[in-house]
Amino acid sequence: MANAKRPSLADKLKALGVKTGVTDLEPAGQAPGVRTPIQAVVEGHFVAGRRGEAFVVEQAWDANYRHGQAPLPLTASLAGIAAWSGDPRLLEMPVEALAFLDTETSGLAGGTGTYAFMVGVGRFDRDVFRTSIFFMRDPSEEPALLEALVGYLAPCQALVTFNGKAFDAPLLATRYTMHSIPNPFENFLHLDLLPLARRLWRDRLPSRALKYLEENILMAPRGSEEVPGYEIPYIYFDYLRSGDATPLKGVFYHNAMDVVAMAALLNHMAALLDDPFDGRVQHALDFVALAKLFESLSNWDLAARLYERGLESELAEADFWAAVQRLSALQRRRGDLETAVRLWKQAAGQGHVYAHVELAKYYEHRVRDVGAALEWTRRAMERIGELDIPRYEYNHWMEELRHRHARLETKGGKTR
Repeated sequence: MANAKRPSLADKLKALGVKTGVTDLEPAGQAPGVRTPIQAVVEGHFVAGRRGEAFVVEQAWDANYRHGQAPLPLTASLAGIAAWSGDPRLLEMPVEALAFLDTETSGLAGGTGTYAFMVGVGRFDRDVFRTSIFFMRDPSEEPALLEALVGYLAPCQALVTFNGKAFDAPLLATRYTMHSIPNPFENFLHLDLLPLARRLWRDRLPSRALKYLEENILMAPRGSEEVPGYEIPYIYFDYLRSGDATPLKGVFYHNAMDVVAMAALLNHMAALLDDPFDGRVQHALDFVALAKLFESLSNWDLAARLYERGLESELAEADFWAAVQRLSALQRRRGDLETAVRLWKQAAGQGHVYAHVELAKYYEHRVRDVGAALEWTRRAMERIGELDIPRYEYNHWMEELRHRHARLETKGGKTR
């Protein structure tokens, strides 16, 4: 029927046997009417608003707190982060205007059927970092949670998330729309740390998940209270069925650590971009990753120094020669042909075809030595025939090289 009413979230939960409304919950395995409420599990308070009460757990992390190797107070300049993000507003924004946000949800599918039953947010208060975790005791409390979050975000101007542009922010925006509540972060600057993490550690680490970065970059393993993220929706639905909030203590810990980790990670990333040579970077691949990043920002001088530092350290052979190729191309753009030629000859000595081609171009167009250009082209053709490469790659190279060889012969070149 055209006018049939869509089932609400509460209707769907009831169909699954989940009781809604905090007054009639009966925990499984316990006497009827006996349950463990959330306020008996974690220390929090209620925030009253027009849409009802929201349960909030607050915690403060003082200036002496370090999350592993990273101090929590944001001491590094955000200039490098602003350049990477392309948003100069970060340069003038006080650190107190940043809101670090992470959600725990009923699932990962997104859309109108997914809701955030827990929203953790952190803000700097001078040198103190304060976290507030908003919790939905029952789906009926969602409007109260969303309204309380509006008040919390009112002084802020930016969101800092980890994969939040793809998940957390759109999810919350959908929930605000569904409840006809204005989205409090609609015009905020949004700094998502996941893309930067991928730029910095994609080539070295097998995972760029936040918890993995905590353990392997910040050196901050989590405590025994931690629960795996994939278990969290099930823990929440078990709580709705039973009324026993005891297992949720680990979920509060998980969410708080995610928020704290984002603040510490931002500080660490900002320091890396502010001064890559201050001793924080220990791995050659990290120097190369930073070089690629600064190269993309057209900071070629710094990029060249970082490539050189990476090449001075221990790199796997494939990574070494890939870095040589990038550095040689960069030096050519910078006009340092002497260094570029030295790198090309070094790479050509190891059989890299691109280096032969670059040397052929150099001798033809810069030195005007057609004979030398023809010789490097001939060597490249020989090398291609020795490589075990796919046919399409072989054909690509040979077509270019034969064309070059013919043109150079027309110019009157002679091989040496």
